[in-house]
Amino acid sequence: MAQHNKVRKAVFPVAGLGTRFLPATKAVPKEMLTVVDKPIIQYVVDEAIEAGIEHLVFVTGRNKHVIEDYFDIHFELEQTLRERAKKAEITLLAQQLPKAGTVSFTRQQEPLGLGHAVWCAREIVGDEPFALLLPDMIMKGDKGCMKGMIDLYGQSGGNIIAVEECAPDQAHKYGIVGVGEAIGEGFRITGMVEKPAKGTAPSNFFINGRYILQPEIFRILETQERGAGNEIQLTDGMLKLLKEQDFAGYHFRGTTYDCGAKDGFILANVAYALERADIRPTVEGGFKELLAGLR
Repeated sequence: MAQHNKVRKAVFPVAGLGTRFLPATKAVPKEMLTVVDKPIIQYVVDEAIEAGIEHLVFVTGRNKHVIEDYFDIHFELEQTLRERAKKAEITLLAQQLPKAGTVSFTRQQEPLGLGHAVWCAREIVGDEPFALLLPDMIMKGDKGCMKGMIDLYGQSGGNIIAVEECAPDQAHKYGIVGVGEAIGEGFRITGMVEKPAKGTAPSNFFINGRYILQPEIFRILETQERGAGNEIQLTDGMLKLLKEQDFAGYHFRGTTYDCGAKDGFILANVAYALERADIRPTVEGGFKELLAGLR
């Protein structure tokens, strides 16, 4: 197996306004909305840690201090739990708390797009490869998506993009990659196109919100012109990097819940609730009654 610089850091761009979930997100960051009893961001962080990530880098914005507080000790709460002998709750809080010194926060002062958010993390990431996980996306599968990407990175090096298959007639809705030779649980990427016109997509493999990128992307994003939506687009930067470095696609075989959309958020709650032995009997029965009522 080829030797490559270890991927130690992961970037989470959490500066978005969450306008699709107003009025809730007027006061609560969308990343802190709960799927059953855990914030969305906790599922994404868990995926990164499972893959061996050692340092979490959050790119935040105004009114996102709740995320910083969440990944910190809550002295008054923990003291109350100890006084009440709530051992299970104390253990739960300890399990989700990152080790001291392994979490960093930086600000994206203006909403200039994903590419700009990534660039804002450059000083913390430094000159090493890093993972990028979009905080809206919860991946559910037998193997963690980022874990699979790290495994593929060990074989291929370069840059890795997680992809999934969609129906060919739906490819115009996504960022699509071109498919080259097979490698491990994926393939070489020959090109990328954002929302291709119907009938022109190079494949039906779409980008699903997980990346491993080399630090040269920062140099490109430094001078990247604004693209779609008058924002600095990460895809535009990756297309330039593709001319210099190899990209591979990791074929994720699982289910992705887009919790940045109402339907994906609700489906994620249903799926994870049905996995919980403590609440499944009640929840499942309630769902069946609701569905029966729709008929």
